[in-house]
Amino acid sequence: MKINLSKKNYVISAGADGLGFAIANKIINSGGKVYLSDINKSKIDKINSNKKYRNKIFAKHLDCTNPKDIKEYFNSLTNLKKIDGLINNIGIAGPTKYLQNISIDEWDQTIKTNLSSHFYFTKFAIPFLKKSKKASIINLSSTAGLFGYAQRSPYTSSKWAIIGLTKTLAVELGKFKIRVNAICPGSVNGDRMDRVINAKAKLIKSTSKKVRKELESMVSLKTFVEKEDIASMALFLLSDASENVSGQIMTVDGNTERMN
Repeated sequence: MKINLSKKNYVISAGADGLGFAIANKIINSGGKVYLSDINKSKIDKINSNKKYRNKIFAKHLDCTNPKDIKEYFNSLTNLKKIDGLINNIGIAGPTKYLQNISIDEWDQTIKTNLSSHFYFTKFAIPFLKKSKKASIINLSSTAGLFGYAQRSPYTSSKWAIIGLTKTLAVELGKFKIRVNAICPGSVNGDRMDRVINAKAKLIKSTSKKVRKELESMVSLKTFVEKEDIASMALFLLSDASENVSGQIMTVDGNTERMN
């Protein structure tokens, strides 16, 4: 099935790398335009200087946890007649520690980044989304938002909350033909997951190889997923092929059976 997103505009938070950038490429390859933001200025500059993305991806250096900056960012998009999709991608792994050893600052930073940023972006995007005939919001959660996950309490709590936010927004925005869904990736191959594995291994006095093998054993397909797998699901949820799909939690994880 060929998906056509021509003449459509999409906003992605934390989109200059990883899952966000994989989704951005899926969108432009289907004819859409992407307005992405990221705190990493060097990656933003690299995108903006690449002729491949000219007039396709419009990248902005932005602290995606600062509501004032986010409001100003959306004010700068007033030239857009509409936004057809919002992908709330920003998130951090947070600490890998037992709860009693987590600092208040670590907790607050994880919740602010992983949850509050979704609120900020969605709040300021809604007026633009209402101008689209068929708009879509995708919130990036995690399979940690479906299970308990020892030593990852701030991250897990934020991802459960995103599911609650998704379900609520689907009810609130349905009358405006705005669909709201969440994607729950499993363990995604890449640098971020490597850091999580290394931190876990250090905490439990094991090896990274053993931790990875244990994580793979928790999944029916016995493997990690790739960022392109997540991007493909996002593309489906942005397209007319999913025009009656809303309030759903879409797992892309190889079927997680347990997380502990």
